[in-house]
Amino acid sequence: QVRLVESGGGLVQAGGSLRLSCAASGITFRLKAMGWYRQAPGNQRELVAAISPGGSTTYVDSVKGRFTISRDNAKNTVYLQMNRLKPEDTAVYYCNAGTYRGSGYYNWDAYWGQGTQVTVTS
Repeated sequence: QVRLVESGGGLVQAGGSLRLSCAASGITFRLKAMGWYRQAPGNQRELVAAISPGGSTTYVDSVKGRFTISRDNAKNTVYLQMNRLKPEDTAVYYCNAGTYRGSGYYNWDAYWGQGTQVTVTS
């Protein structure tokens, strides 16, 4: 069974940092693209960062320069380092797995973990 377990969220003041982790099982992790999504209240989930099996990264414009996605294939874990957090970053953050098609294009699966809440106060 595919299992994705997110952790590391919390309550932080604007300008602070958090590091999210997603532990994956039930997939051939080293061959998968991994991504971080977020969903704010009343909004749809949006992809904020993605990393290919080879380590290429993609970010939504709103987090570029502040967030860094990385992976540790030996631990089957993907991370999201979030710096200089803003109140608009407040959301539940989820990870997902998929296939990298090249040139920044991904096909995403629909395996969701429980998510981890990130709340940024002003």
